[in-house]
Amino acid sequence: MKNIALIILAIFPLFSKSQNIDYIEYDLDNGLHVILHQDNSVPLVVTSVMYHVGAKDENPKRTGFAHFFEHLLFEGTKNIGRGEMDKIIERNGGSYNANTTQDRTYYYELFPSNKLELGLWIESERLLHPVINQIGVDTQNEVVKEEKRLRVDNSPYGQLLEQIVEGLFVKHPYRWTTIGSMDHLDAATLDEFLAFKDKFYVPNNGVLVVAGNFEVEDTKSKIEAYFGPIRRGNDIERINVQEDPINGEIKRTFNDPNIQIPMGLVSYRTPSMKARDAFVLDMISSVLSGGKSSRLYKKMVDDKKVSLQVQAINLSLEDYGAYIILSLPLGENTLETLYANIDEEIDLLKNELISEREFEKLQNIFENNFVNSNASMAGIANSLARNYMLYENTNLINSNLDIYKSISREEIKEVANKYLNKNSRVLIDYMPVESEKK
Repeated sequence: MKNIALIILAIFPLFSKSQNIDYIEYDLDNGLHVILHQDNSVPLVVTSVMYHVGAKDENPKRTGFAHFFEHLLFEGTKNIGRGEMDKIIERNGGSYNANTTQDRTYYYELFPSNKLELGLWIESERLLHPVINQIGVDTQNEVVKEEKRLRVDNSPYGQLLEQIVEGLFVKHPYRWTTIGSMDHLDAATLDEFLAFKDKFYVPNNGVLVVAGNFEVEDTKSKIEAYFGPIRRGNDIERINVQEDPINGEIKRTFNDPNIQIPMGLVSYRTPSMKARDAFVLDMISSVLSGGKSSRLYKKMVDDKKVSLQVQAINLSLEDYGAYIILSLPLGENTLETLYANIDEEIDLLKNELISEREFEKLQNIFENNFVNSNASMAGIANSLARNYMLYENTNLINSNLDIYKSISREEIKEVANKYLNKNSRVLIDYMPVESEKK
């Protein structure tokens, strides 16, 4: 593994107990938001930029653009030769990555602290001087196609999320996944890619985070030098698509040629990640499937032995969320048996308060999660960017735990009743192809 020492330093816990994360934030004249977190106890620095563009910002006839740009913007810039960006980073002892969600795209580098200026230069180059030409588009088109074949088309349960969002969303752009459509990418012109870049890759649509070992005033000067001259882009009009309520239970079936064991999927549409109820749903997930002593696991896997695995996931997004419970049957047990067992536990959660012992366990779990989320420089940088951009509250990095601590047993019961209802959900029988013959 390359740069193993730097990677270990980036992910290894920096402290063992909860403590406030200090930061400075301000805006450049061009609208770029800057967040600085100084910690001179570590010999590294993270430079990262998060752009407020994800799959939901795409033209419905050109899906996959946001994820495609995650790849395309590593091609090269006016001052960085094609295919040279990763080599420059690695030669200087660094590592890098990027990722895309429905709501944002995130680029980051981990460097020894004396390479801070290099990280700032690379990210300013990505913003100011990217080379977007037909050669790069064609190359990355093939890369993305191979990624889709590997992770989606030919992967067991690879189309699971696609089936869930198609069931939960009718109008909202969350109805497609970040990988998008290969036909849409094939049909896109170079001018369309350039227009996407000009619209979304502008300083007033991003947040720059520098975290680690640096001097504040010197870093501010360098940021101004590298990012200050970049022109502000046009203000972006955000799409506000409202979904109609789900009235009645929706049943779907999907046949996956890559699996042998069927999967039962129970999905509910839930509110924005910014809503207090989204935090409560996180706790409900932990009650239902957070470890081997959780309710669903103990009931369905250990005691009744009807399931190989069961998991409850609260997928929180900026506009809406998806609450998903998935389960694999054991032996001859049917998906109907799984759904019945899941419903029994949900009904119990809706009708009775969780025990004091469960509640105490929840508090401990979320305190541990909070500490771990702030226990690495890479994690801190990501949290600062995400909290500013998607939650509109940078200080959530310090106050997140307070929200969970303020949630009561009564509130857990109330939120379960509010969202986890049979008459407003989607059931998906995710089946092997041979099940069609049966």
